[in-house]
Amino acid sequence: MAIQRLLDIMARLRDPQKGCPWDLEQNFKTIAPYTVEEAYEVADAIERDDLPSLKDELGDLLFQVVFHSQMAKEQGAFAFDDVVNAICDKMERRHPHVFGDTQIENAHEQTVAWEEQKRRERAEKNSSVLDDVPLALPALTRANKLGKRAAQVGFEWSDVNGALDKLDEEIVEFKAEVRSHFCLQDQQGSRQQERLAAEIGDVLFCVVNVCRYLKIDPEAALKNTNASFERRFRYVEQGLRAQGKTPQQATLAEMDQLWDEGKAKERSGHG
Repeated sequence: MAIQRLLDIMARLRDPQKGCPWDLEQNFKTIAPYTVEEAYEVADAIERDDLPSLKDELGDLLFQVVFHSQMAKEQGAFAFDDVVNAICDKMERRHPHVFGDTQIENAHEQTVAWEEQKRRERAEKNSSVLDDVPLALPALTRANKLGKRAAQVGFEWSDVNGALDKLDEEIVEFKAEVRSHFCLQDQQGSRQQERLAAEIGDVLFCVVNVCRYLKIDPEAALKNTNASFERRFRYVEQGLRAQGKTPQQATLAEMDQLWDEGKAKERSGHG
C-alpha cells in the first residue's frame, strides 16, 4: 500500500539510531513553515494549470501531514490513522445529506448547513465564535473570516453604508496620525510607529469589511492588483529599455507616462 510505504519512510527518517540528522532535529514549530510553503506551492501549481507539478506538490504536502503525525506518534499524542479517522468522522458529520437522511438541494444550502454544524460544534465546546480561525492565515484572509464569524451572531452593519462610513472614519484618523508623525519627525520613536501601524491596520480591516458586503474576496482582489502592477511596471521597464534608459536614469514623469500608456493599451485590449 502506497501510504504505508510513505509512513515507513518517515519512521526511518526519524529513527534515533539510523535516521536523518536533519529530520531528527525538527519539531512541530520548525516544520510548520514548510507545511505552509508546500500548501502555497500546491495553490501555485493549480494557478498555473500544471497538473504534473500538482501531483508532485500534493505529494510534498502529504509528506508534511505524515511528518507531523510521526512526531505526534513519538510523543504518544496521536498517529496518522487517528488523523485519517478524525477527518473521515468530520466529513461524515458535516455531510448528513450524503451520509444521512438530511435533504439539501444546492451548494448554497450546503454552505449554510456546514457553517451551522461548525457553529454547533463550537457551542458544544463553549468556545468563542472566533475560535479555530487559524492564526497562520494571510492577514487579509483572516480578517475576512473574522468579520464573517462575527456577522454570524449579528455583529455587523445592516448594509454596506455602515461599513463605508466606518472606513471613512478610520481614514480620517489615519491621516491625522500621519500628519502628526511628520510634524514630529525629530521626536518620532517606536511608539509613534506603533500608532501608525495600528491606524493603517484599522483602515485595512475596514476595507476587508467592505469587501465582505460586496462579496469580493480581498485576498483575490489584491492578488489581481499585484499582477496588474507587475505587468504595468514591466511595461515601463521595457519602454525605458527601448529608450536606452534604466528606471534609475528616468524621471518619475517619464515613468508615469509609460505607465499610463501601458494602462491605456490594456484597457483597449492591445496590452
